[in-house]
Amino acid sequence: MSAVKTRFPPSPTGHLHLGGARTALFNWLFARHHQGSFVLRFEDTDRERSRQEYVDSIREALEWLGLEWDEGPYFQSERLDLYREYAHKLYQSGHAYYCECPPEELERKRKEALASGRKPGYDGTCREKDLGPGPGRVLRLRVPRPGVTVVEDLIRGAVSFDHSEIDDFILLRSDGSPTYHLAVVVDDLTMGITHVIRGDDHLSNTPKQLLLYRALEASPPFFAHVPMILGPDGARLSKRHGARSVLEYREEGYLPQALRNYLVRLGWSWGDQEIFTLEEMIEKFDLSRINKAAARFDPEKLLAVNAYWLRATPTPKLAEEVLPFLRKLGLPVPEDRRYLEEALETVKPRARTLLEAAEMLRFYLVEEIDYDPEAARKFLTPDIAPVLERLLEELSRVEFKDEPLERLFRGLAEETGLKLKKIAQPVRVALTGKTVSPGLFEIMRILGRERVLRRLRRALEFIRTR
Repeated sequence: MSAVKTRFPPSPTGHLHLGGARTALFNWLFARHHQGSFVLRFEDTDRERSRQEYVDSIREALEWLGLEWDEGPYFQSERLDLYREYAHKLYQSGHAYYCECPPEELERKRKEALASGRKPGYDGTCREKDLGPGPGRVLRLRVPRPGVTVVEDLIRGAVSFDHSEIDDFILLRSDGSPTYHLAVVVDDLTMGITHVIRGDDHLSNTPKQLLLYRALEASPPFFAHVPMILGPDGARLSKRHGARSVLEYREEGYLPQALRNYLVRLGWSWGDQEIFTLEEMIEKFDLSRINKAAARFDPEKLLAVNAYWLRATPTPKLAEEVLPFLRKLGLPVPEDRRYLEEALETVKPRARTLLEAAEMLRFYLVEEIDYDPEAARKFLTPDIAPVLERLLEELSRVEFKDEPLERLFRGLAEETGLKLKKIAQPVRVALTGKTVSPGLFEIMRILGRERVLRRLRRALEFIRTR
């Protein structure tokens, strides 16, 4: 096998979504596994819908995912002369011909075919007219008739397409611009692409592209068509299933290693292994392990994978990652980085996204916490005030470490005859505003004596004035 070379050719008519990101990942991993190269190429010949902002966002999403490219980015809009050159070769060799059928006539014939139950397609009116280029004329490929083209797919095996199902498709439009089929074949051929790994919605395009390779007397790349991603309900994946653009996942607090990990398992497997480092993906990735059945997107599983990678990320690194989310929530960023890391260490096991982690850090960072109304009603009651007053006295002199704090609470429970929980929950609400939080004693240790005393005094004032 010659040096492996794959490509990812997005159309810059929208942001990068999960399906495209998985295609890019599979191509990138295959190239890395075989010590090959990965090309980024923008199919931007749709002048009406292509936007620079989408080029920028796709590049940003790929960079965030860590899918760096070895060549490119190339832009089809900058290669128009090359496509016309190859189109002329096809015309000169007799493999393509010019057609002067007006669009309205073609549309009329299409409607007639549909009405009579026939498959719509070009009927070859101009196939033998021997027309040359001219205003309003398009260039079509002369599909051999009769005939069969077999796609030797690396995932699906051999798939046959009868030429009766393939019309003489357009290569150059009347304005001289290339169609998708011509541009993609010329690009893959001139860039030396060895493997085309793409969604199976492209399978029907492949026989047309193989016919073009044959007409150009060129060897085609290997093709591998990956089954599509479905939503949990089995319908085509869409926003209603929770699927958003890659950069939206970043904004919601997902880690790139988590999204990569989840995407690689959508249609590919290595035994029962669920968690993969990037190095493991590169080492193990192979087309033979791609499933033939469609994968199903599960947003809850993605959250679980993200939660794993949050826990696995070293806290100093995670602190850097969480900073933008603190700012997004309008929370103050502590100057003491050690304080932030200690606080983050307590919420890491509970958070599923960076945004959740940032929200969980709120009570550590603000001066005045807000009480959850139901929690305050239930736990900040007059009967607990004497206990909080006694606790204030003892906390003024106890060492702020987990064990001494726990001994103090247990002693106070024994002294008052209350269960430990009856004391701990009101204190938790006083310190965090909520009934659920990290461990109470580690919270107190990290908040420190002054913050704890200040919040307990405020809770007592709240009880007295309610």
